[in-house]
Amino acid sequence: MGGPGDPPPGTPEGGPGDDEYRSVVFDESFVRAARLQEFSAEERITEHAPAVRRRAPQRRGGMPRQALLLVLLIAMAFVTAVYLGVRHPYDTPVVRPPGALRMTVIPLAPLSAVPGGVPSRLYAHSPAAQFRIGAEGITLPAARRTANFSDSQVVTALTTAKDYLVESSLDPDVLAGRAVRPVRILLDPEQLTQFDRSFARPATDGLHAATGWLVRFDPARAALAEPRVHVQGTLRAAETGPDTLEVSSDHTFVYALRPARGGPSAPASLFTVRRELLFRFDRDDLRRHQTELVMSYAQAGPLACAADWARHLRPLLAGQGPGAGAPPGTDPYATGSATSLCGTLSSKAQPDLPRDRASR
Repeated sequence: MGGPGDPPPGTPEGGPGDDEYRSVVFDESFVRAARLQEFSAEERITEHAPAVRRRAPQRRGGMPRQALLLVLLIAMAFVTAVYLGVRHPYDTPVVRPPGALRMTVIPLAPLSAVPGGVPSRLYAHSPAAQFRIGAEGITLPAARRTANFSDSQVVTALTTAKDYLVESSLDPDVLAGRAVRPVRILLDPEQLTQFDRSFARPATDGLHAATGWLVRFDPARAALAEPRVHVQGTLRAAETGPDTLEVSSDHTFVYALRPARGGPSAPASLFTVRRELLFRFDRDDLRRHQTELVMSYAQAGPLACAADWARHLRPLLAGQGPGAGAPPGTDPYATGSATSLCGTLSSKAQPDLPRDRASR
């Protein structure tokens, strides 16, 4: 039997049992995390402090696991972005330097004397009667985007090709042999060496004829009798690679010419040039409004087969004939310059004038 101050043994009746608090565990981490801490009896006596004090937030030695994981994910994303920016999955485009222009000019010799007369009447009785005048005859087709080029880039290529045709086939100063710069500034800079060589030392070698780049008449022989040039033809654009556009052109230009020293009263005659050109554009060309001229093929007449056409075209004018002798023979064993070709100008390509008024 215990003393009067001792509690009775066992758990008081109706009081909570041990099982009620079994799930509550006051381990060391729980105690350290508590916001309030009770002062000791000695602290309360000596400092007259309240029974409890607020503890400073516990500083943990490391970063929370979730924050560390987030930082690592951000770092990995940044490194991946930098890597893809330096080495992307697409192939680097191969920029191919422009090649040399390959050119062919075929003189067309007439079968008989060249008809002459007033320019308007010559045009009216020729196949060029329904042609448009000047740049209006160089019409642009509907531009459609390609797999790698936008509508505006295709339009730029077509417009640049048209500008080249206008400057090289219709500019009066270019036709008279007084200027080449309007054509030169439209060419890719890599082709300028060949272009300049063609005018400094022209040759019929398929590479260095001035008349392969543009149309120009010998100013000592012929001049324009009518500034209105009749033109008809087509332009077509196509993508030939992920970084290359090509434009092909096929146009016929008909000029009214008179003798250079004959004066305005001298009878005029018609001179026809059919030009087929192939233009190539890379993205730099499109940005600079320039082009690489890949191929130039021209048929021009009436010309004498023996005439030197590398520097200028020397037309046969009103009343002049093909001259005696056949076109020069072709020697397949010859080396050096390419063989010069010559064709025959069909009578259907000449104005069909009444015989008794053909010379008016």
